[in-house]
Amino acid sequence: MPMSQLSSRARYAEEEVGVAANPSPLGLIALAVTTVLVGATFARFLIPVLYAGMGIVIGPALFLGGVIQLLAGMWEFRRNNTLAATLFSAYGGFLLALGILFMPTLGLTALFRGDIRAFNHALGLLFICWAISCAVLLVGALRTNMLLVAVLACLCLSYLFLAIGEFANGNIPLLAVGGWLGILCALVAWYAALTGLLQSTHSTIHLPTGEAERPSARGYGGEPAV
Repeated sequence: MPMSQLSSRARYAEEEVGVAANPSPLGLIALAVTTVLVGATFARFLIPVLYAGMGIVIGPALFLGGVIQLLAGMWEFRRNNTLAATLFSAYGGFLLALGILFMPTLGLTALFRGDIRAFNHALGLLFICWAISCAVLLVGALRTNMLLVAVLACLCLSYLFLAIGEFANGNIPLLAVGGWLGILCALVAWYAALTGLLQSTHSTIHLPTGEAERPSARGYGGEPAV
């Protein structure tokens, strides 16, 4: 086959990749569902028992928040959207770890031998590590759009308060603040996912995204957004 035909086929393949479907709404919905469940558990909103309530989080954390977000992150890497790819992949991995930690069949919580103080501090360390990671992502998102900034800011503050609450030996008011911030994060993420879906379907409904003024802005809105 002539080299000219090979090069034209390669260019055509690159163009096909460029118009691939936007995975950001999927990642945001997975983020929202899992975060609202975690937040509701720690805020004791409709789930009055804290650590027993984590049982309802295990399935969504492993599959929706974990596997689905990891897939969305890999697809974002394929679209050369580094920020969204890092967010979805890292949060997916974090939620997988959280779900496995509370999985009864593995009995990892039993390793603390009933020492609730040690367990609180270990959980606080896990939460503070993710809060720092969110802060890094937040700084990287400052010139994207206000929706993504709001999602990351709420996510960062949520896990920061959860970490402080756990380090304070399960301080209920601090954990509740972190939980409600997680619920707020989920609401903003659902809104962001809706804006991305409306844009991708060329809907006549237009919702504000707070898009930064950048000539090369990409995201789910290059298709403008995440």
